[in-house]
This record gives sequence, structure tokens and C-alpha cells, in this order.
Amino acid sequence: MTSILTLVAWPYANGPRHIGHVSGFGVPSDVFSRYMRMSGHDVLMVSGTDEHGTPISVQADSEGVTPRELADKYNRVIVEDLQGLGLSYDLFTRTTTQNHYRVVQDIFTALHKNGYVIAKGQKSAISPSTSRTLPDRFIEGTCPICGYDGARGDQCDNCGNQLDPVDLINPRSKINGETPKFVESEQFFLDLPAFSQTLGTWLATRSDWRPNVLKFSANLLGDLKPRAITRDLDWGVPIPLDGWRDQPMKRLYVWFDAVIGYLSASVEWARRSGEADAWKKWWLDPQAESYYFMGKDNIVFHSVIWPSILTGHNGTGDHGGEAGPFGRLNLPTEVVSSEYLTMSGSKFSTSRKQVIYVGDFLKEFGPDALRYFIAVAGPENQDSDFTWDEFARRTNFELANEWGNLVNRSISMAHKNVGAIPAGAELAGVDAELLQASRAAFATVGDSLRRCRFKQAISEAMRIAGLANKYLSESEPWKLKDDPARRDTVLHTALQVVSDVNTLLTPFMPHAAQKVREALGDEGVWAAQPQINIVGEAGGPDYPTIGGNYAAEQARWESQPIKVGKPLAKPSPIFAKVDDTLGKTGPSWAPLEING
Repeated sequence: MTSILTLVAWPYANGPRHIGHVSGFGVPSDVFSRYMRMSGHDVLMVSGTDEHGTPISVQADSEGVTPRELADKYNRVIVEDLQGLGLSYDLFTRTTTQNHYRVVQDIFTALHKNGYVIAKGQKSAISPSTSRTLPDRFIEGTCPICGYDGARGDQCDNCGNQLDPVDLINPRSKINGETPKFVESEQFFLDLPAFSQTLGTWLATRSDWRPNVLKFSANLLGDLKPRAITRDLDWGVPIPLDGWRDQPMKRLYVWFDAVIGYLSASVEWARRSGEADAWKKWWLDPQAESYYFMGKDNIVFHSVIWPSILTGHNGTGDHGGEAGPFGRLNLPTEVVSSEYLTMSGSKFSTSRKQVIYVGDFLKEFGPDALRYFIAVAGPENQDSDFTWDEFARRTNFELANEWGNLVNRSISMAHKNVGAIPAGAELAGVDAELLQASRAAFATVGDSLRRCRFKQAISEAMRIAGLANKYLSESEPWKLKDDPARRDTVLHTALQVVSDVNTLLTPFMPHAAQKVREALGDEGVWAAQPQINIVGEAGGPDYPTIGGNYAAEQARWESQPIKVGKPLAKPSPIFAKVDDTLGKTGPSWAPLEING
């Protein structure tokens, strides 16, 4: 048994999340974690809402509330959506906790002590109309290196180079289009060049990462620059140094505190579990494995910057140092980055109202249809387009007609003819062949899931479902009334494969998997679902978190023999078909840009 740490990118709490977001960080991380738990590994899956920085303040102003009130509002919305989607976090928390502040400040102090944080002057971008600092990602302009016009103030997505806002040609604010003014101020910087040799050696050992992540990360190493980790703003984690901590307009920058949330959430989970040091099992044991899930726009933070922070805290950067208060923390085992889920070739965009919010989707279609679409047609290795036509086709023909119909007709025939799971007699060659394919799929699908090849995994599981449908159609058990032994053998074989395929699909569609198990006559929790818990800290407000008792679920990654004689009731459809017009019009609540 291996300790598996699943670390999921932190959704920003300035609004509801859309299906493009959860296609990158949400569903892939949950599929992976559920599979690892079913395989007997000890999994800790953590994340939370990212709640600091100027974008929160900007959105708060527009809604006429304080930054904290805005964070509270969208934290609740996001928690409800992710719980509804069935994401099995051990802890989904937030960055505005006292625990998070302490962990972030301890990491900063260790970096500073080891000489990996330096103070120097920097020109900060200020909004002329509000006098507020503009975050790097809220500034766009022309890249001075490749000439791309849509470069951001922190990096150019076209050439991959790290940038500063002052480097951009014709910079403009994404908030209101005005030209920022640049004001000199003293800030702290993470000395990234002091990790170049250490990072290069480490990245050379990551040969099994997705090619896009390795290529992008390697390209960054040749031009590392110190990166600011403080800003002139009043909403964020205070800087824990004399002369800095009491300054009302100096805070640690949001990107720096957010990545440290992976550790702070683990520490919070351990404390809430009643064993304060339990987090060490996943962070300090060299045999433990850690997997980070995010969209491709976050690769640099997870493959270069966060490993640098960890290395600096550990005292193992290019010029050494001492291990910080958390000990020698493990570096990422793998950075699992997805590409973009697009609409008509364009990125989902809240500002352009080209967006489908998770909450709206769940209310109409439930969680598993979305989880299935993301797994089988999502942006795992390349950008993929969401269309209502494709969603309707996959829901109706693959989920309802292929998988749902296999479940329904197998159980219906057994219910009608036997009233229970029938006993099988001597197997014919066609029976044994199908059962062998079904059993073999556990190794094949499992290997793909271990390597985060989700599309490959679910395609193989659905292939077995297709074989079972073909088997039933060719065996024609409804014509075997005069040969009940053969009829029952066919139905027993089909039901065994239904049980197997349901297990293979459990990480992808846990809600449907629970229904299939119940239709097969089983009781109890097969696939555990996350719960919302209200918690608090001394002196602070209560807030919602996500957690769950996943150890108690029955799901195991193996073929389990079905139980002969177990009563079967007439089944209900597992998947509802969507209206044929959906592919042409979309639902009424979807934006016209998407419907059209």
C-alpha cells in the first residue's frame, strides 16, 4: 500500500466555477483518487478556495461588498458545486484561515532564512483610476520576445517565457482597458535562479510526465528570473518580518500563498482528524507519491515555482541551507496538466458570457453525464471542444443506449425469468471468452488510470460493455425458454460482466455505479460521496468544507463474483436520455453564444 497525495488546483473565489475549470482540476483528480482508494492505497486529497489578491478586491467593489464577504459568498457556491459533482476531497478548505496564514508565514520565514528570498525595488503596476495595485495577470500587452499581442503580465502563453508587466509593449488593464502607471516600491522576490541547477537535475528524472508539461518546464529553466512574492495591497497574508508585518499595504502575493495551500490544507486535515502529525505520512515519507492536477495555464507554478519553494524550505537549493519547520518536504511525483475545454474553438470566458456554470449543469443533467463527457472527450492531451450536440450524442448513444441499456436488459431478463441472479451451468466458449475479456480489463484499465490516461481507461471499460451487448444480441436468451440452463448461463455471464464493467466505471461515474450495485441487489455504500461540513477556528467565523468517509465504501478494484439467488427487482433506467433538440438549441439557460 502506497501513500498517495492528490493535490488539486485551488479554484479562485471571485465567482462560480464553470465546466471548463472542473475539466482540468476537478474530475481528473477525483477519478484518479477513487481508483487509488479502490486499489487499496492510502489517499489524501486536498484543496480549497483561493481567496486573496486584487481580483477578489476588484470583484468585491463591483458587488458592493468587502473582500471577505465576497470570498465567503463564492466559497459556499463552489463548495456546493464540487460536492454535487461528487469530488471526493478528504478536505476542501480555504486560504483565509488562521492555519493557512501560519503555514504560509512559516514557509516564507524558512526561505528568507536560507537566503532564497531577497528584497529589491520593483516597478508595480497601479490603476490610475483606483490607485490600486494591478495583479500581473490583469495586465495584457504585446510580448517583447515573440510579439504575441495577448501576453499577460506574468508570462506569455505563446512562447512560454516569464515576464514582468513593465516588460510588455503597450500594456493595458484587463479590468477597464486603461494604461497602468508604474511606481517603484520595495518587494520581496523568490530567487528562482538559485534553483536552476537543482530544478534541472530534478526535472531530468521526470521522464514519465506528460510531454507538454516536461517541454514547457524545461523551456523555462533557461531564463529564470527572481519573481516577486509580495505586493502593495491590503488583502492577503501579512509579511512575517519586523518592519513589514504592520505595513497596511504590504502583503504576500496571492500566487505564493495559494500553492502553499497544498501543505496547509494537509496540516488542517490532520488537526481536524485528531492526529496533528498525520500529514507527515504523505509529505515526508520518501516512498509517498504526490500528484498535482490543474489546467495548463498553471504548469509553471507547479513544475517550477512550487518545487523551488519546497527546495528552498528544505535547504536543498543551489546554495544549500537548513530544513525548515516542516522537515524535508517531498517534491511532486507528477504534475498532471490538462489542456483547455473550449466552446466553438474559444476558451470558456466569464467576461464574454461564454460559460456554462457547474451548478446550472448539475441541476439539469446531474453529475455523471458531465463526468463521463470530461473523461471520454475532455482536454486530457489537447484542447477539446464542448458542444451540446456532442454532449447529447454521448449521453444518449453511449451512456443510455450502450451502458444503461446493457444494465437494464440484463437485469430485466433475469428478473422476469428467474426473479434473482441465476446460476450458470457449463460455460460455452463464447461465455468464457467474454468473462476473460472482462477480468483482463481490470489490469488494462487500472494501468491507464495509474498513469493518468483517463480517456484510454474509460474507452476500454466501454469497449467491454460493447462486447457484452454484442454477446446478448447474438446469444438471444429471450429465445431459450426451452433450454433454461443455457438461458440462465447467458444471463449469469451477462450480469457478471455488468458487475465488472460497473466496477471499472466507478471512478468515473460513482453516482451511477451506486445505482447499478443496488439494481444488482446489493446494499450499503458502494461508492462513497463527499459531504459538506461546517467548521470553524478559535476567534474566526465558521465556514463550509468538503470531506467524507471513503474508507467505509465497498468498492474494490477487482472482479467480484455475483451472488447466485440474490433477488432482483425490475430495474429503473440508470441514465435519462436528453431531448433530441438539445444538440441544436442547448438548454434555455445557456448563453446564446453557446447555443448558437
